[in-house]
Amino acid sequence: MRSNAIKQRFRDGQPIVNGWLAIPSSYSAEITGHQGYDAVTVDMQHGLIDFASALTMLQALSSTPATPLARVSDNNPALMMQLLDAGAWGIICPMISTVAQAQQFVAACRYPPLGNRSFGPARALLYGGKDYPRHANEEMLTLAMIETQQGLDNLDDILAVPGLDGVFIGPNDLSLALTGEASAESTHPAMLAAVERVISATRRTQKMAGIFCTSGEAAAERLRQGFHFVTPANDVMQLSKAGRHAVAAARGEAAPATSASGY
Repeated sequence: MRSNAIKQRFRDGQPIVNGWLAIPSSYSAEITGHQGYDAVTVDMQHGLIDFASALTMLQALSSTPATPLARVSDNNPALMMQLLDAGAWGIICPMISTVAQAQQFVAACRYPPLGNRSFGPARALLYGGKDYPRHANEEMLTLAMIETQQGLDNLDDILAVPGLDGVFIGPNDLSLALTGEASAESTHPAMLAAVERVISATRRTQKMAGIFCTSGEAAAERLRQGFHFVTPANDVMQLSKAGRHAVAAARGEAAPATSASGY
């Protein structure tokens, strides 16, 4: 079976830089996958991507060196199973706040006896190889998003769920929950403490710590802080920034500042 290069990079202590796709286009997915990212995530939560589009994007990514991942819209086992069958090599699940939610998430991504994923790997056999069913439980990546006060309170117990590879901070939602303001780069003391708590807990449990960032520079800082898996903005944010800079350069003007949301 095709091994999960992201898991191997984590075991080797190597940083993981992840691309993020919100635009439903197999062409843009293919372009992104060739830019040097270790992984690329198809976002079905806040992007405009449905399953049919996600399938073509996963197919496009499979022709690139990047490991294909998907973020689901919610803790929906049926959708997770479909995406894994379609060739996603891991799932990022939003709004995991309790142990029970984490257990449901992981179970959907693992075949029995470790979970309840239904058998029917479809395209995963083409991408992964005929022995996919034998090794899929070890190779599929599972990252639970910590985005609420409750999730933060239950962090240690969530990380202890067997089969969970790590957690991924949704900084806008977590900041909104803790401070009342959505800010991916918040310097509010409560948010700084939450970030440090996640880093410390994952280091202690030898689990992966991921986070969404607004730029490459912000991602580099997160890696220095101790995160293992960073996303330097999504395709919409990067396209918007490139467009603003190109227009400003053409007019001989200074490029306008990026908004707080990164868009």
